[in-house]
Amino acid sequence: MKTDLKKTNAETMAITRNVREFDKDTDNIYESVVIMSKRADQISLEIKDEMQKEIQEVAPATDSLEEVFENREQIEVAKQYERLPKPTSMAIKEFEDGKIHFKLNNPQEEENA
Repeated sequence: MKTDLKKTNAETMAITRNVREFDKDTDNIYESVVIMSKRADQISLEIKDEMQKEIQEVAPATDSLEEVFENREQIEVAKQYERLPKPTSMAIKEFEDGKIHFKLNNPQEEENA
């Protein structure tokens, strides 16, 4: 699931949440947390890949020591990604908005198979 990470409306600050709202779709708070955790991992990898691509685009052709430490464009790219909400916040927002598609395994179906 590819997301435009820079256009998320997830909170950048920690907020208090009613955890009872998390188990509406799964009937199990632990399954909901696992789903959000796995999505947060996916988002984290997407952010890392996207940031590395952008940094490579502005990387200098030569690797002198001064250019490595003072590449302002790379610093700006990194700062831009630091201002994004945390992957966990993004995953929670997607879960609350019903944007995460998941399939729960039913243990009874597995026993009968």
